[in-house]
Amino acid sequence: MVVRLKDIARDLGVSTVTVSKVLRGRTDIGQKTRERVLKRMDELNYQPNMLARALAGGRSYAVGLVVPDLVHPFFGEFARSLAGALRSEGLVLVLASSEEDPDIEEQEIQTLLTRGVDVLLVASCRPSTHPPKALTETTTPVVLIDRHFPKLPMDFVGTNDLMVGEVAGRHLAGIGRRRIAHIGGRGISPTADRLKGFQRALAAVGIELPKEYVVTRERFEESGDATGYHAMQELLSLREPPDAVFCYNDLSAIGAMDAAMQAGLRIPHDIAFIGCGNLRYADYLRVPLTSVDQSSHRLGDMAAKRVLELSTGAGGAPQTLRLEPRLIVRKSTVV
Repeated sequence: MVVRLKDIARDLGVSTVTVSKVLRGRTDIGQKTRERVLKRMDELNYQPNMLARALAGGRSYAVGLVVPDLVHPFFGEFARSLAGALRSEGLVLVLASSEEDPDIEEQEIQTLLTRGVDVLLVASCRPSTHPPKALTETTTPVVLIDRHFPKLPMDFVGTNDLMVGEVAGRHLAGIGRRRIAHIGGRGISPTADRLKGFQRALAAVGIELPKEYVVTRERFEESGDATGYHAMQELLSLREPPDAVFCYNDLSAIGAMDAAMQAGLRIPHDIAFIGCGNLRYADYLRVPLTSVDQSSHRLGDMAAKRVLELSTGAGGAPQTLRLEPRLIVRKSTVV
C-alpha cells in the first residue's frame, strides 16, 4: 500500500500542509510536531514522491557530476565521497563520463541540465581557455572540480596545483637530484599550474628545467600508465637522461617507472619518481610511489557542502575552495 501525506496527516490529526512543511525542512513548525510527523513517517516507511516534490518546490533533489573518466581512482574516490555526503541530505548524485572527449562532455552537460539537476559539477577535459558552451549559457549553479576556467565566474573546488608542483620540486632537489624532468599534460588548468610551481621550486635552488626535460601529452586519465611509459621512453632516449621525474599523476608515474625498470635503471638509486594523487595502492607497488596527496575524499566533502548551499539558494557569490597538498614520501625517491 502506498502511503500518502494525507494518510500521515489524518493519523496525527494535523493538516497535509503541516506534514509537507516538515518534509521540506521548513522552520515554522514546532519541534514536537516535527518529531511526531517524522516518527510516523518512519513507522509507515514513507517514501516521498521525488517527482511531486520537484514539481511543487521547483527542485529535483538531484546533483549532476561530469568527469573525464569514472574509472580513474581520483574521480572515483571523489564521487564516492560526494555521493555519500549528498545522500545523507536527501540528494541523489547523477554521474556521467566524458571519456576525455569534448563533444561527449558537451552532450552530457546539456543532458544533465535538461533533466533539471539542482546543481551541476564539472571536471572538464577542455583547455582552460575554451569552456563548454553549455556552461556559459546556463542559469543552473555550477561548481568546477579540479579544473577551472579563468574567464568563467563560477565556484571552484580543487587542489592548490601551484603548491603541488612546488612540493614535488623541493623534494627532488632536496634529495640531491639535479637532472630533473617533468611528464605533464596540455591545456587543462592543473597541468599549467603544476608545471609553473615545479619550475618555481627548482629555480629557487638554481636548477634549470631544460625544454627537452618537459614532455607533455594530451590524455592522462583514461590511459595514464601508457602515457607515462611512452613519455619516459622519450626522456631515456636523451643524451643525458634525467635522474628524477615529477609526473602529472600517479598512473603516469607508474607507467614511467615501468619504462625505467625495463631499461635497467634502479629506483630510486639511478632515478627517482614522484606522482600526484596518492592512490590507495601506491604503497603496494613493486617500488612504493612517493606522491603528492590531493585528498580526493576531502574534496568530495568540500564540494558537497558547497552544493548544499547552492541548491537552497544560499550560495551567494562564487567561491574558490582549494586544499593544500601534502607529500607522502615512499621508496621511489628515498631508500
